[in-house]
Amino acid sequence: MIKEDKDKIIKDLTVRLQNFSHFYLADISDLNASDTSNLRRKCFDKDIELVVVKNTLLRKAMESFEGKYDELFDVLQGGTSVMFTNSASEPAKLIKAFRKTNKKPLLKGAFVEESVYIGDNQVDKLVAIKSKEQLIGDIIFMLQSPLNNVMSSLQSGKNILAGVVKTLSERNN
Repeated sequence: MIKEDKDKIIKDLTVRLQNFSHFYLADISDLNASDTSNLRRKCFDKDIELVVVKNTLLRKAMESFEGKYDELFDVLQGGTSVMFTNSASEPAKLIKAFRKTNKKPLLKGAFVEESVYIGDNQVDKLVAIKSKEQLIGDIIFMLQSPLNNVMSSLQSGKNILAGVVKTLSERNN
């Protein structure tokens, strides 16, 4: 491969690292053509870009971020595919589901929600991660819950108070 082609690939990977908030490094080697095609189709359906990369080129692209991805350098060995996504947990769910019928993909590492995850044993943790929007929704729900309880108490209290006033007015007559 000539230097211009390598530079173009490194630039493309750098742009993808900037444009996607999360990425997973996976090993899909040893998958046959049919299984690989099936995995790519499933990735496409979930808005995940699956790219097979050379480790050295990916490393050079990652180095341009000045230490942000240094922890992932050790996993850049053997066959590596990158799953670029804006969903924190969708690739982990896809990997877990795909492995019900295949031995791979194996998770090598991931950069999710500004954190680094190393090793295939992290798949279950990554499946459980909620997106920023989901967390905001949970917080709003938790903040609304006490307010709803207060409003409910006030509504029921209004009926009780009205009943007490009515009983007292009937008593005086």
